[in-house]
Amino acid sequence: MSSVVVVGSFNVDHVWRCDALPTAGATIAGRYSSGPGGKGFNQAIAAARAGAATTFVCALGGDVGGAMARGLAEQDGVQVVAEASNEPTGTGGIYVDNHGRNTIVIGPGANFTLSPGFIAQQQPLLAGAQVVLAQLESPLESIEAALTSARAAGVTTILNPAPANAVASIALLRQSDILTPNETEFAALLGRHVGQRMEGDDVAALDGNTLHGLCRQLLPGGTVVITLGAVGAFVSHEDEHLRGDAQAYYRVAADTAQTVDTTGAGDAFNGALAASLAHAPQAAFNLHVRFANRFAARSTESEGAAVSMPRLTPES
Repeated sequence: MSSVVVVGSFNVDHVWRCDALPTAGATIAGRYSSGPGGKGFNQAIAAARAGAATTFVCALGGDVGGAMARGLAEQDGVQVVAEASNEPTGTGGIYVDNHGRNTIVIGPGANFTLSPGFIAQQQPLLAGAQVVLAQLESPLESIEAALTSARAAGVTTILNPAPANAVASIALLRQSDILTPNETEFAALLGRHVGQRMEGDDVAALDGNTLHGLCRQLLPGGTVVITLGAVGAFVSHEDEHLRGDAQAYYRVAADTAQTVDTTGAGDAFNGALAASLAHAPQAAFNLHVRFANRFAARSTESEGAAVSMPRLTPES
């Protein structure tokens, strides 16, 4: 029985490392590499390397990319439950500069064919997990079906509302016990659902009381964890459910890191958070966030996405 089930995407990543990110009309030289990625797969590998028995639910094409997903998952002990797709396995084009910053273009392919019907067939798997984690690189109705099924069974649900341009409904957001946007995603969600317009770069500078109030408007009945990169993370709980913490809201500083590549750092955080929650569900929530911060920091010290996930468990 898996303690963490991740529902989401797999991509074959094509990566170019450049002195600076390309601008419109520019042709620049870079170093090319290819490897596994996709938010769902990254998070599944992170959860497994953080010590959780992990299953990855996805859609894959019958091609080399699909075979890559199965083979690499097997190496890390991740069980793959995949809906067969006539579309090619998903792809990602990634540019990374000398400061570790990146821009990404996704070709969804098979990821967009993951169906609610296939998700319904996985109800015993979802109900048997301790934590179900999902993102928004798959059809939103399928993600909502997965979280709804898990939550009805009393399973802790985490929604990473990424990428920021995915238009998640309030109904989908509220199937999550824990919502984990980064600052850009949080700003986008506020604009769509709270009527508060701001830039992602402005989120970290908000005072704690204001940020907490916005989180409560966005997800009144759950916990919001805003990942803020080098600034750390901000946590906001509902007053009646502090998850073992002493405060309804607080900040957690980022761990220091010798950053090489930030690709997948948010996925590292989410996978590690899910694994830590599954490992010690009664522990104070701030301990889980601190572990996830440490795991994410270590992931930035190597190149790549899924392959950069460290082998670090909550006991480490």
